[in-house]
Formats: sequence, C-alpha cells, structure tokens
Amino acid sequence: MNIPVAVKRLPHSEGLPLPAYATAGAAGLDLLAAIGDDMVIQPGARVLVPTGLAIALPPGYELQVRPRSGLALKNGIVLPNSPGTVDEDYRGELLVIVMNAGHQPFTVTRGMRIAQGILAPVVRIAWEEVAELPETARGAGGFGSTGVATRG
Repeated sequence: MNIPVAVKRLPHSEGLPLPAYATAGAAGLDLLAAIGDDMVIQPGARVLVPTGLAIALPPGYELQVRPRSGLALKNGIVLPNSPGTVDEDYRGELLVIVMNAGHQPFTVTRGMRIAQGILAPVVRIAWEEVAELPETARGAGGFGSTGVATRG
C-alpha cells in the first residue's frame, strides 16, 4: 500500500535524491544528510543533522525516525530519542538527532544515509477511568520481573 505524502525540498537539499526504500521489502526509507560541510561527531556528542525536507503527513499518520542498524553496529551511531516522531501537523524541516555512542569520531558527509523513516498509523487513546484494573498473572511486576531465562 502506498500513501501519498507531500514533500517540499529546501534549498540545501538541492541535488540530493528524495528518501527511498533500499529494497522492495524494506519497511523504512533512508533519510539523507543535507549538509554542506562534513560534520564530525565526537564520541559521546550529539548533533542535529538536517535532511533538507519538509513534509505534510496525511491525517492519522506519523513518521517514525529510527536508527540505521549498520551505523549502530559498526560505528556506534544512534538516535537518542528513537524512535523519534514527526507529527502530522508539523511543517518544519525534518531534523535528526544523531549521537556517537562509539569510541572514535564519526564523520557525517553530504548525502549520507543517517536514519530511516517509517510511515505509521496513529491510534489515539480514549481513556476509560475505572476504580480497579483486571487481574493478570504478572500483576504489578515490572523492570525485570519476568526474568531473563527462557521459560520451559
């Protein structure tokens, strides 16, 4: 299923392709760095990387911005607010917060695939306040209460 999304190129994205899916089965499309000069991210540092694009999502959708697994594994490049959410009513530039969790400086170059975007439907909550919640086997156990070993 293809959902139309309006996209506006900003001047600093000139010459770069629009985000695209790398394979026919890819869930996310690659977001590119629309920068002039290289950006060096020191270990432990965060930078805001522009994509040079602004979008108009259709009602009932969000764009989730997620890290690229290869950058995370090979270089320690992560998105600290992952997944980031672009709301349907946001019309500014798509910007990606990139963090170097690795041990070496990392250089972002123009056109580099820095993150991936996934279009997702939004389901909204309709709160129903109650005096008691239904019981479950887990109950109020959290933060490790189910253990780490496989149950047999």
